[in-house]
Amino acid sequence: MAVITISRHFGAGGRTLGQMVAEKMNFKFLDDAVIQELSKRIRVTKESVTEMEDIAGGLFSKIISAMLSRGYMERLAGESSGYIDEVIYVEKLKEVITDLSKQDNVVLLGRGSQFILSEHENTFHFLLVADKEQRIKFMQRRYNLSDSKAYQEVLGGEKRRKNVYAKLGCTNYNDPESYHMVLNMSRLTLEQAMNQIVTLVRQPPVASQPV
Repeated sequence: MAVITISRHFGAGGRTLGQMVAEKMNFKFLDDAVIQELSKRIRVTKESVTEMEDIAGGLFSKIISAMLSRGYMERLAGESSGYIDEVIYVEKLKEVITDLSKQDNVVLLGRGSQFILSEHENTFHFLLVADKEQRIKFMQRRYNLSDSKAYQEVLGGEKRRKNVYAKLGCTNYNDPESYHMVLNMSRLTLEQAMNQIVTLVRQPPVASQPV
């Protein structure tokens, strides 16, 4: 039927909403599946993939990647283990996102999927936004966190999001023109947002009209 990508300001409820949409439409929610497939194809642990997403792309990491060749690192780690750097991560991320989207009837969360699948047929891209105070409160309620812990989670999530997009070379990830719909979660409930997404995706395709 379709592929849905959900991007979000961290703490705007993207994971929760993605799971709700997937359940409502009988789709697969593939957030963790991306990490698992990346670790499998690169032959590294899931923790290594997560750490790569946490590292800011910059001059230092590029120098390290240039100094430590893939072949050298593989020899150190042994044939059963792989090696991951920014170039490999981006290459495999695009590959994994594209391959998972071929399953159809899936919901993908973040990791630049809206850009990787920008030309993919029958794919719908959504962006969730919310003010920072609202996102901190959401994290407190949803995950039973203290004020300070929720604040740190939101800041850390924003950094990881920025880092992933930096690795993909994307600077316009909050541009509304990249999405079918932008949902302000400071003004919508999760149920209202879910209904908006489901209604749009379930509409029959409309033939493009000349401008």
